[in-house]
Amino acid sequence: MKVLLVEDDPKVASHIANGLLGEGHECITVGDGTSGYQQASSNELDAVILDVMLPELDGFSVLEKLREEGNTTPVLLLSAKSQVEDKVKGLRTGANDYLTKPFAFEELLARVEGLAGRNKEGEDKTLIKVGDLTLDLVNRKVLRGDQEIDLQSKEFQLLECLLRHKGKVVTRSMLLEQVWNYHFDPQTNVIDVHISRLRQKV
Repeated sequence: MKVLLVEDDPKVASHIANGLLGEGHECITVGDGTSGYQQASSNELDAVILDVMLPELDGFSVLEKLREEGNTTPVLLLSAKSQVEDKVKGLRTGANDYLTKPFAFEELLARVEGLAGRNKEGEDKTLIKVGDLTLDLVNRKVLRGDQEIDLQSKEFQLLECLLRHKGKVVTRSMLLEQVWNYHFDPQTNVIDVHISRLRQKV
C-alpha cells in the first residue's frame, strides 16, 4: 500500500510513518498543504492521510482542490478538533473518514487499510484471520468461528497488534506505543492486566 502522509507535527509524522513502514507499506511524508496537494496530484496512491491544520494550505482546502480535479484517492482527515461540525465539513468536502487526535496507531492503520480496500493480491485488508479467530477491523468485532467475543476497545487493539505481528517479536514498548500511545514505562503493569483478560476471553 502506498500512502501519502501530510502532517506538519514532526513527532506525529514520524510515529505514523514509522508504523506504516513497519507494516510493509510505502509512505511519502510532507509537512505543508501545498506540498501535500502536489504529491497527491502527481502520485498513484492507495490512500492519503491529511491533517487539517497545515501551513500554507489547510487540509480542507487541499481536499477540496483534489476533489474538484476529480482525484478520487481515499482520504483520511486527522484533526485535534472533535466537534461534530468539523467532522461534517470534512466529510462533505470529500473525506472518506475522519480521525480525531490523539489516536492509537492501530486504529489509524485499520482505517487507512479499510479505505484502501483490497490489496493487489485480492486479500481483504479489513479482516485478520488466524485459525478460526477473525478480527473485523471495520466493524471492530472479534469472532471465534460464528461466535462473537465481546472485547473492550484496548483489548481489541491489543489483540490486533499481536495478530498483525504473529510470528514476530512484539516488545512491551511496542505495545505501549501502538495501543496506549505512550512510551515505555517499566513500572506499569497495564499490558499484563490486559493480556490476562484477553486470554480469558479469547
